[in-house]
This record gives sequence, C-alpha cells and structure tokens, in this order.
Amino acid sequence: MDQRDRAPVRCLLMRGGTSRGPFFDARDLPADTASRDAVLLAVMGSPDPLQVDGLGGGHPLTSKVGIVAPGTASGVHVEWTFAQLQPDSDRVDTTSNCGNMLAAVLPFAIETGMVAPTGDTTTARVLTRNTGAVAEITVETPAGPDGQRFVRYDGDTRIDGVPGTAAPVRIGFLDTAGSVAGSLLPTGNVRDTVDVAGVGQIDVTMIDNGQPLVIVDARDLGATGAESLEEIDTDDALKARVEALRIVTGHAMGLGDVTAKSYPKMTLVSAPRNGGAICTRSLIPHRTHRSIGVLAAVTAATAAVLPGSVAYDLAIAPPVTATADGPETTLSVEHPSGEFSVTLGLDPDDPTTVIRSALLRTARLIMAGQAMVPGAADAPTEKASA
Repeated sequence: MDQRDRAPVRCLLMRGGTSRGPFFDARDLPADTASRDAVLLAVMGSPDPLQVDGLGGGHPLTSKVGIVAPGTASGVHVEWTFAQLQPDSDRVDTTSNCGNMLAAVLPFAIETGMVAPTGDTTTARVLTRNTGAVAEITVETPAGPDGQRFVRYDGDTRIDGVPGTAAPVRIGFLDTAGSVAGSLLPTGNVRDTVDVAGVGQIDVTMIDNGQPLVIVDARDLGATGAESLEEIDTDDALKARVEALRIVTGHAMGLGDVTAKSYPKMTLVSAPRNGGAICTRSLIPHRTHRSIGVLAAVTAATAAVLPGSVAYDLAIAPPVTATADGPETTLSVEHPSGEFSVTLGLDPDDPTTVIRSALLRTARLIMAGQAMVPGAADAPTEKASA
C-alpha cells in the first residue's frame, strides 16, 4: 500500500463507560495545538454528519478522543486530555471533561506499557489536564498462564447504556467541585431565577461538581421529564427553549458565550419513576444523552442532596449511612437507559457538603493499530512531550 500521502499514528479504539473513541499516546501527536487538532479531525472524519471518512460514529458520544501521557505532577501516575469533537463541526473542544472516557485511561496506559500492573488489581491516580481534577482508578489485572499480568475486560459488572457485562472499573473522584466553572455554585446561590426571552422566568440550579450543569424542572420547559430520546430530539420547540436557557445561564455561570461550547450540560429533572433518587434527561448540549455522563451524574446527585436546589425539591434521597470513611449516601440517578448509582461522601460537620464521590464503570479495548492521517507531506514532525 502506498502511504506517501498519509501518516500512520498509533492508537487504541476503546469504549469507556457509555462513550467510545480512539486513544493516543500524547508523544505520538504534534505538539502544536492546531496541528494536533487537524490530526484528530482527520482521524474522526469531522466535519461530516456521518463521519463516514473516519473513526467517528456520527454521534457526540462516539466522537470523543483520549490523549494520554505519563504523569509529571507529584503523586500522579497518568495525565490525560479529553477532546470532544462533533460530527458536523471542525472544532476540537478540550475545555470540558468526560468521566466515561476516563474509565478507559488506565486500561490504555497499561496496554501501552505506560503503567505496569502491580497485582491482581492495579490502582493509579489520573490527572485530567482539561480541568485539573484527579481521580483514583482501579482495574483488574490478573496474571495469565505465562505469569504476565493483563487488563481484564470480561466480568459481571453491568452498566445501563452498554450491552452485556464487563469487568469493573472503580473510579473515585478526589476533588471535582468547580472543575470548569470555578466553584460548586458559580453564582453563589443554590437556586437562581433567570429571565429567558420568549420563555419567561425559570428557576434553575447552576452547579459544577465535575461537570457544569444547569438543573431545571422539566415541567418549567413544557416537558414531563419522562420523554424518550426521540421525543426530545425531534421537539424543536423544546430544544429551542433549552438552548435559550443555556445561553443565558452560560453567562450567569461566568462561562461567557457558550453558543459553540459543549457545556453547560442541560439537565431536565423530575421526580423518580423507577425507585431511584431523581429522574434526568441530559442534553449534551444539542442532542439527548442516551444515559447520562459520569460527571454529570455526580453533579446531578450532588444537587439532589443540596437543600434548596431544584433537584432537591424533586428527589427522594436515600438515608445517609456511617462508614469507616465518614458519612455517605448512594443515589440512583435515573436516565433514559436505566440508572446510574453514585456514592457521595459527605462532610461529617456539614452533611450538605460533598467531599468525595465514587462509582463503577466498565471499559473495553475494541481495536489496536494505526490511524492513517491524510496529508502526510504536510504533517508536522515535532511531537508532543510527555
């Protein structure tokens, strides 16, 4: 095969939680941001609604990229940058984060030799460069017949939104408050009333515990909160109201003009219907999430235990229990594909303050190889450092 017009870049195609995309060693990509983004767009096949000329799946959940490097900060084993691409856009957004794709970071690091397995399970601290958040991640790494340890992907853990079962990926978030918006409550209020042209006054909770969210009672936007994905995605009037609210709240959260940004995520909430704590419909931001993002679930769960918030008024939160690590509660966040359980650790002196969160995801290595990048003659040769 003549490769003079294309350049091979090593990558692993991986599923992380309910998302999917190629993962790269940062050292294999151009150091220059513009050149790096050009490579990612070419690899994914953006912009094109179907991403037919690349690895993208024609949906925001399958148009994501992970860029991984060895840790440089003290106590950090691995660092990664999350890149959100869109099927129909030429923009590469590295300002937000993705807790689902995070689930595949440690497996990638072990698969590529960046991290050595340490026993039947391997735990590493992972820094998300996008936001500065650190997570402690544990994966199963049993020994094979040859004595070599490997990442186990098969298992009995089931997460809604992914078919079948797999090995658990345990994620503990150490400090996620204000990941993008600068503080847990960017406006300083648990609840705000905002004026939206053409819609009126809407009560919202603007919150960021790993993902900037706007929590709004679905009824206030003319919905029930029980709609299917298709019902929301084909309701242009509802989506127009949601987007108008998003633009106003983006400014209120100090995020500026969010028209072209992938955050804040809009989360329509309602009373739980299937035994959970709160029911959600999450827009990301212009299409409805098939389930809910990891850090969006953490943030929505946080709002559900925060007295006075829009979510708190609708939630049926389980009781707080005492553990060796302090008081905690586990909330089931309902979403279109099922539910997402989030454990929140609470401050012993102030049970309305969340100090940690933990959850289970799964991951899978789908394919290993090289992505062929068109335009090799124009490709920069300088690579990113670790």
